[in-house]
Formats: sequence, C-alpha cells, structure tokens
Amino acid sequence: MNALNLKFRLTLLNFLEFAVWGAYLTSMGTYLAGVGLGSNIGWFYSVQGIVSIFMPALMGILADRWMEGQKVLSLCHALAGLFMIGASLYGYQAGDAPQFGILFSLYTLSVAFFMPTIALSYSVAYSALEKAGLDTVKAFPPIRVWGTVGFIVTMWIVDLCGLQQTPGQWMVSGCLSLVMAAYALTMPRMRIVKGEAKQKTLAEALGLNAFRLFLNPRMAMFMAFAMLLGFCLQISNGYANPFITSFGGIAEYQDTFGVQHANILISLSQMSETLCILLIPFFLSRFGIKKVVLIALIGWVLRFGFFAVGNPGSGVWLFLLSMIVYGVAFDFFNISGSLFINQETDESIRSSAQGLFMMMTNGLGAFIGTLVAQAVINNYVFTPQEAGATGTEIIAGWQTCWYIFAAYALAVAVLFALLFKDKK
Repeated sequence: MNALNLKFRLTLLNFLEFAVWGAYLTSMGTYLAGVGLGSNIGWFYSVQGIVSIFMPALMGILADRWMEGQKVLSLCHALAGLFMIGASLYGYQAGDAPQFGILFSLYTLSVAFFMPTIALSYSVAYSALEKAGLDTVKAFPPIRVWGTVGFIVTMWIVDLCGLQQTPGQWMVSGCLSLVMAAYALTMPRMRIVKGEAKQKTLAEALGLNAFRLFLNPRMAMFMAFAMLLGFCLQISNGYANPFITSFGGIAEYQDTFGVQHANILISLSQMSETLCILLIPFFLSRFGIKKVVLIALIGWVLRFGFFAVGNPGSGVWLFLLSMIVYGVAFDFFNISGSLFINQETDESIRSSAQGLFMMMTNGLGAFIGTLVAQAVINNYVFTPQEAGATGTEIIAGWQTCWYIFAAYALAVAVLFALLFKDKK
C-alpha cells in the first residue's frame, strides 16, 4: 500500500470517527433544556467522563493483548450506534416529557462504547503509519484535521436540518457509527503483542503494566495535569449552545444569527481546530511539550473569558475570538498529549497508554469538571430561571459562570508552569 493511499484511508477513518461525535456533542444541551432536563445537562456530559475512567483502558488492553485493534474499533462502534439509535427513537416516542432514567441509560450505554473509539482510532492510525515507515508527528496531524472537518459537517447538518432541539441529532450519530463499524474492518491489521517467549505476570497479561507510567515522576506529573485540564474539556461543549440561545430572551438579540444558528456559530471553534492541528508539529519541535500545554491552558482562559464579556449582537466579535482560541485550547493539549504519550511509551503498551491518557482527560477530569460546572451553572442560571428570572438576569448568571471557569484555567496554567519540567 503506497503512502498516499494509506493517508487517504486514514483520513476517511478520522472523518467518520468525529462526525459521529459532532452530530450531538455541541447541541445536545439545547435539546435537553427544551424537554425539561436542563438541570441534568451536566450528567449527560459527565457520563462521558465516567465511562472514560475504565472503558478506553479496557478496550486498549483488549487491542494490545487479545484482539486486533481495528476489530475492537469496529465492535465498539457497532454497539455505540445501536444504543444511540435506541435513545433517539425513545426521545421521539416520549415527546416533550422523556423520563430521565430511560433516556440517560440508553445514552450512557452508547457513550460507554463510543469513548474508547477515539483512542483506538489513534492507535490504528499510528500503527499503520509506523508500518509504512512514516513519522507520526509529521504525518498524523494533517490526517487528524479531517476528523475535525467531519465534526463540523455533522454540526452543520444538524443545525440546517432543524435537529438541534430534537433527538434526531442522536439518530444521525447512531447511523454514522454503524457506517464507521463497517469501515474500520477495512483498516490495516494491527499486531497483537503476545510475548509467548516469557512468563507474564497477571498484571502484564491484563495490560495493567501501562500504569507503571505513574512510576515515572515526569509522566505522573503530566497525567495529573491531564486530569486537571480535562476539567475544561466538556464545559463549553455542554453549555455554549444553551448559553448563546438564552440571549433569545432579550428582545434585541432574538433575531441575531447566533441565537438562530448557535451550532453554526460554535462550529467556528472546530474550524479553528483544523488550522491549529497543522501547527502542532512546528510548535512541538520548536517549543516542546511544556510550552505547548501552557499555550493550551491560556487558550482555555481566553475561551471562557471571551464568552463572559461577549454577546450575539454588538459583542459577537468576542464570541468569534472565543471560537478561534478554542482550536488552540483543545488541540494543543489533546493531540500534542496523544503524540507525546505515543513517543514516550513502549510499543507493547501503547494502546493501553492511550487509553490511560483518555481516562485522565476525558475520564476523571471531564467527569469531575462537568459535575462541578453543572453545580455552578445550576446555582447561577437554572435555579434562578426556575424561580422566575428572565432576560438580563439569566445572562448575568451565565457571565458569572464563565468568569469562574476562566479563573480556574488560569490557576492550573500557573501551577503547570511552576511544577512540570521539560527534559534537558
């Protein structure tokens, strides 16, 4: 297989992988708020963190030890797609009064099998590129950028088809997951590291030796900050759309583009990602992992800060700046961190190590961060709204929340600058 053909196949793999996620990730909160589940939005986003604590690591172990990675990727997408379609069908059947328990259970089962696919898709791509003799640091970012394009495409489809406030967004996601399940089986086969020549301990047989990364002080510190930065990951995904659409309660903003098409406005964040991914090889080689992560943290400060001071009318330019810096905030940590883990770990535990990284960021970090964010937003936004607050009072509550989140990101940035050491 020539390099060009391989890159095209991996590009399509990444496109489909993130198109599945983009169909609902930024608009789900608006649907939930519309059916009386606004105060539970945080649970729907935090459950991604709960399942990421163990599912990516378990599926990574399976791919390292017993089943080829591309087959595990296919299996996970097939199950995720079926459960997501089930959630969509129930949402339509229940109308304006879905039961939290049923809807949340179906959604959780889908997410439990989807979240491992992100790390697995990276491992499949890294393995194929390395077999072809290509440098992953240089070759992968231009491939990964098409994942963001896929995310944007389904965001726009959901917005323009009027699905932002319906469970139809989950149907789009579920159907794409089934397509991805079939396509993953066409990927180059991944080698299973069996190691029959030596007697393995139980921990090695289960792939738990990836946790020995914590014995390395530098790696342990990196993983700790991965968790702290993970607090930020799902906040704007879950609440940016409800925040922007809430300006519709103020007469002067009701007909603005942002209120009418919040998903399209938010998609500028993902467009920024497509450019920032391409900058990663230069920034990593020029500045190293510490400075790149610091840039990402400052990006999160600005992301939240611009939301706090902007509006969809005369202050829409501040929203636009928030969308632009999101690409730096997200990619300069998530993609750079994944490449850093790939370079710093042995081949025998790479899938497990990617799962561990996913567990710390989208697992513990996102779980704790999203629930804390839910408590903050419920206190300043949804509780006052239920008590009768409207218009500018609701917006003032949102602004307070964004300032709190920006202050947190700034504190983590300062700690990271002081505590994490680059290699000499």
